[in-house]
Amino acid sequence: MQTVPHYPHRSLSGKRSWTRPWLLLIAAVAWLWSPLAPAALSIEITEGAEGVLPVAVVPFRHLGSAPLPQDVAAVIRNDLARSGRFETLPEKAMPTQPAGRGEVDFQNWRVLRQDYLVVGEIADLAPRRYRLRFELLDVYKGETIAGYELESSAADLRASAHHIADIVYEKLIGEPSVFATRIAYVTATRLGDGKTRSSLYVADSDGYGAQRIVSSNEPLMSPAWSPDGRRLAYVSFERGRPAIYVQEVQSGRRRRVAAFKGINGAPAWSPDGRKLAMTLSKDGNPDIYLMDLATRKLTRVTRHWAIDTEAAFAPDGRSLVFTSDRGGRPQIYRVRLDGGRPERVTWEGRYNARASFSPDGRKLVMVTQVGQDFRIGVLDLASGRLDVLSDGPLDESPSFAPNGRILIYAAERGNRGLLATVSVDGSVKQRLATQRGDVREPAWSPIERQPNGETTK
Repeated sequence: MQTVPHYPHRSLSGKRSWTRPWLLLIAAVAWLWSPLAPAALSIEITEGAEGVLPVAVVPFRHLGSAPLPQDVAAVIRNDLARSGRFETLPEKAMPTQPAGRGEVDFQNWRVLRQDYLVVGEIADLAPRRYRLRFELLDVYKGETIAGYELESSAADLRASAHHIADIVYEKLIGEPSVFATRIAYVTATRLGDGKTRSSLYVADSDGYGAQRIVSSNEPLMSPAWSPDGRRLAYVSFERGRPAIYVQEVQSGRRRRVAAFKGINGAPAWSPDGRKLAMTLSKDGNPDIYLMDLATRKLTRVTRHWAIDTEAAFAPDGRSLVFTSDRGGRPQIYRVRLDGGRPERVTWEGRYNARASFSPDGRKLVMVTQVGQDFRIGVLDLASGRLDVLSDGPLDESPSFAPNGRILIYAAERGNRGLLATVSVDGSVKQRLATQRGDVREPAWSPIERQPNGETTK
């Protein structure tokens, strides 16, 4: 079976191997870590920022008869709590449950030392369709900071709650928020006959509502979101050899875009969504190519005897970074797409791989070796400073959130794979885990359009 060059990787023992990747059954072996089960994610905040803001999110009053399919206030409360930037008041500790500013006795909330208050109501417009109104209040000033109305279907009610949480976060913290985004990740389930079932899932950023996109008895890997958040590119071995597919998330329609002889791997979208960078070995050695998705025309970007893989576009679309061992060990290189020789970017450490840009193009996140551990590092391209943000010992597959403030990555704890997040300043850390088993290969979606046509920006 042909394999995809991919840094870092494991050998049959589960340890790192420095053998050239295509000589190992990298993708297949990766799925033998341990059995996976449910895909739903639970979140544990392991470290929070100092100076958290007290906020009370009051249950929204429902002006209707049929029960609501979602507890909107609870979703908002949980979003703010898991950001690590807020301390939320439990519902049972609330003295009253006002639905608007006119019903609020601010002194009651000052006694409870609450800085901010979120109140609101939900009205039925039609069967399974609602109007949401909410206000964000400054308790000590007795003023309204923000007030919005939006419409939502029952299916979108949870997404609307995430949208409200985004607004609250952005008003109080002054930074873009990503509660309304989604994550893609890969799991595997050990079947009774000794085989392994691989699945690609998409879930809300809080792990809720996991949707299986595709399953296979062969490995799935390297999911990558299109810039519009509507499609995923990924690698599948379902026909016994690696191929790259592009699949619509909502409809499930997909097409195979690369199934050349040899390696087809590591897809990455261009910022305009028209091209995919990929690793192909159809001409003998693994190199970086660009494919125009409309015409299937290929353009070769690198031409070297070494392994060139794991390409990622700069936000302006004018250059790529990629992993190469052309210097003897895996390091990050950058090449302009209008011509020129690749230039080495990373000089600190013996091993750096799987790099991608921050949304503003000023930083690179990557896997970096620290002693015998593999951790997540962020490189400031202007200063050359590399900050290590994770604890190891085996951290992989980092992905920036679309606001550039948070990273998601795969980690191993106690011989078990899970997902974790860390803020770029290292102050807020979380773990996202299934009830049992492993989960890996995370990818964070772009900021998507909300049900009412607004965006979370």
